[in-house]
Amino acid sequence: MILKKDILLDNNPLLRKKSVDVALPLSKEDEKLLDDMLEYLENSQDEEKSAKYDILPGVGLAAPQLGILKKMFAIYTIDEKGKEHKYALVNPQLVSNSVAKCYLAGGEGCLSVKKEHKGFVKRYYKVKMKAYDYVSKQDVLLNLKGYVAIVLQHEYDHLFGVLFYDHINKNNPFEISENDIEIK
Repeated sequence: MILKKDILLDNNPLLRKKSVDVALPLSKEDEKLLDDMLEYLENSQDEEKSAKYDILPGVGLAAPQLGILKKMFAIYTIDEKGKEHKYALVNPQLVSNSVAKCYLAGGEGCLSVKKEHKGFVKRYYKVKMKAYDYVSKQDVLLNLKGYVAIVLQHEYDHLFGVLFYDHINKNNPFEISENDIEIK
């Protein structure tokens, strides 16, 4: 079981390194890691379990955040329409994205970042990503937009040593362009 203490903080240099591809079929070790990541996210969104295990709420968790430099991350969240999104993606690749950008009105957060970073994180409003999904046990092509697309891009960035606050405009952190879409 993954606990709060297992998640690296942003001062750890491992979080700035690039991850490597994962061999398929998955090893038992990689399967266990993905199961544990999903379990953490599900427990973190359950008030009783998050209190019991003293874990922070999260919607995504990438292997590098656990000190494992492999291209794997898990997502567990509900979109604006109430649809569940539960993925454990391996070797994801961004296939295409919209020109339109979006941002979370309240800014982004991260299980690896304790300090607050004020400002908007501009991300693509729509993304297509292909990967092997351990949850469905098949190759998938995800076509996501809005909040779930933001979560996907946030976790994907971890695989390349990028943290959300790297995207904040240092000179004008709350800059909004005419076509930017606000996600509440």
